[in-house]
Amino acid sequence: MKVLIHHIYEYRKGLRSLVMHTLPASLTEAATTKLRHFGIEYHLQQCLSGKVNIYFGKPECVAVVRRITHSRKLVEMTPEEDFMLGSMLGYGMQIQCERYLKKSGAFPVALSVQNCA
Repeated sequence: MKVLIHHIYEYRKGLRSLVMHTLPASLTEAATTKLRHFGIEYHLQQCLSGKVNIYFGKPECVAVVRRITHSRKLVEMTPEEDFMLGSMLGYGMQIQCERYLKKSGAFPVALSVQNCA
């Protein structure tokens, strides 16, 4: 729960617009109680192995997460949905691009620099 408290702190200070926090399903009630206490919008997503992802942040961001996930697990999302979600969460763009290419079956690609004439 200490990491969740830190994520809430970062959100409230404006460092993040959207947070994804993974925790054991048994702590879901305590976590959502804390988010409701601060009036923070959230969305729950079931994971494999008895864990839950809690997405929380700006209402517009959480609304997009709801539309993207459609109550599916993270591993069930398309490469495009996964890319969008990772980008919204602020993950490094190069890593997100590599992840997208791998998930879409286009990796490894021969990356070359094109010179302009």
